[in-house]
Amino acid sequence: MPLKIYNTLTKKKEEFVPLEEGKVKMYVCGVTVYDRCHIGHARAAVVFDVIYRFLLHLGYQVTYVQNYTDVDDKIIKRAQQEGVSSQVIAERYIREHAQDMEALGMENPTHQPKATENIPQIVALVQKLVDKGFAYLVDGDVYFSVEKFSPYGKLSGRDLEEMKAGARVEVDERKKNPLDFALWKASKPGEPEWESPWGKGRPGWHIECSAMSQRYLGETFDIHGGGKDLIFPHHENEIAQSEAASGKPFVRYWVHNGFVNIHQEKMSKSLGNILPIRDLLEDYHPEALRLFLLSNHYRSPVDFSPQHMVEASAGLDRFYTALLGIKEFLSPQGNAPSPKAAGLKGTAKELFEKVSAARDGFSEAMKDDFNTARALGYLHDLARTLNRLLADKGFRKDPAAAGLLREGEGCLLTAGEVLGLFRVKPAEYFAHQRRRFLRAKGMEEERVLGLIARREAARKGKNWALADEIRREAATLGIALEDGPGGTTWRPA
Repeated sequence: MPLKIYNTLTKKKEEFVPLEEGKVKMYVCGVTVYDRCHIGHARAAVVFDVIYRFLLHLGYQVTYVQNYTDVDDKIIKRAQQEGVSSQVIAERYIREHAQDMEALGMENPTHQPKATENIPQIVALVQKLVDKGFAYLVDGDVYFSVEKFSPYGKLSGRDLEEMKAGARVEVDERKKNPLDFALWKASKPGEPEWESPWGKGRPGWHIECSAMSQRYLGETFDIHGGGKDLIFPHHENEIAQSEAASGKPFVRYWVHNGFVNIHQEKMSKSLGNILPIRDLLEDYHPEALRLFLLSNHYRSPVDFSPQHMVEASAGLDRFYTALLGIKEFLSPQGNAPSPKAAGLKGTAKELFEKVSAARDGFSEAMKDDFNTARALGYLHDLARTLNRLLADKGFRKDPAAAGLLREGEGCLLTAGEVLGLFRVKPAEYFAHQRRRFLRAKGMEEERVLGLIARREAARKGKNWALADEIRREAATLGIALEDGPGGTTWRPA
């Protein structure tokens, strides 16, 4: 099955055929570094991280560029409020962004350019547009003339005349058209500035991405991504200025992720419902947040709520429970051969079919426009089966059990490499969850270990009623006590 991608430009799924066989060039708009990153940034980052990982999984050589916008009106405003330079603000939030991305398990892009490191390229691109008659100069500012680019609106599907009639932009009598946008802005006192043929100034937002993408990927490349909010005007303007300058198609496949809502409301500062990544990771495991964000198709909106995060955390626990159970089962077994379908019966045959269905289903779902929601459905089904059969004494005695469990483990871990999940050892994951639980409850682990010791003593003395009472006491604290071959352990209930 070939990889198919929904192309925002054509409004349909298309078979993915890269410009150069075996290679993919991808650009994703990064953050404007003036504040902490929030869950909306996390969704875009996770979506394109998984797309990058899956392309690598398919064997492509991928050049992945994700930029930093480190000169912008918002950065300047923040710097003025704090009485520091724009560079101080930008560098602070670049560091914080990098820390958040590392915590979420992101792969590093091939290149992460900053706008301020590409001023010569930006100036050269603006000059090219001026020379070709697509841009004009007004008092040190340079504007792109949208009427000179006849396909303007082709990405967003908007009509130029309708946009002009209903333009909600600040009235600037110097513009030839209210929709014309700044390529270069003349410097103002206290703002960062660079030399240019039009006087000292700084770049506009849209031109930065065109210059950086062309520098690293060329005038035409395969995939350009970002949130749906960037379709207009940012990506529409990128297309206009890039294609006007080069005379070539700019991007072949446009990919946009949906929004994150908070309790079914749009996330916005006015509503006070912005959720910083740093705060969320205080309450939830990073992989639980990834799992939540991937549980909906990337083009659909996703609704954040504590209940949805509880469900994601429980799902992640089930995956790690299966991986831990497999590891404990296989540790004394050594290498186990991969079983063949012929001759398998009962639960062994069932697991063989579940692993095959998960492996094939995961691949097909991901090739169908990166459908992580459907792909995860196959993995959840496999994890439930693994956990059930690991508790089945009859299955555990089956000669094919070890080989089947190893196949199941391999299926989960391979899918995890694509999704950025299951990156830690199962025992470390559960230790992490126990520490998080204790910290949240303000409880010392000695209290839990005391319950376990009392319960083990009761069981040793065959005082089953007391053992059950201690288990119920633990449950009132949110603790589940579990008996196993190695003794009694605990986990958050």
